[in-house]
Amino acid sequence: MTHQRIRPFNTRDTYPEQQLDNDLCQAVVAGNTVYLRGQIGQNLDTRESVGVGDVEAQTEQAMRNIDMLLREAGSQLDHIVKVTVYLIDIRYRELVYRVMGRWLRGVHPVSTGLVVSALARPEWLVEIDATAVIPEADA
Repeated sequence: MTHQRIRPFNTRDTYPEQQLDNDLCQAVVAGNTVYLRGQIGQNLDTRESVGVGDVEAQTEQAMRNIDMLLREAGSQLDHIVKVTVYLIDIRYRELVYRVMGRWLRGVHPVSTGLVVSALARPEWLVEIDATAVIPEADA
């Protein structure tokens, strides 16, 4: 079976200030599982950073991206099974989890939260990745 790659890109376009040349994508569908790249406060269509300095706005954008990518992959937020949240400051935890909680009300995924020293760009304050399933048509 061939994996479906959603929104492929090269890092030289996404991070022109860095000396990178990696072929990646925003999501991969393998079987009935959707693996998302970590999402940040960035508009996927324009590559512009959203909510610079505002962790809530960045979280909203990350969740909007997750919702959009899952739909493009044939899934939806209700089918998320795992999220991993990366914060650059523990003080952002409540703000981020409140926003994420509104998007995932009633979903009950497993979750891992990490505090890291930095993300790929200095303006990014939070990154969220998710794994979801694509339900069978008769389920």
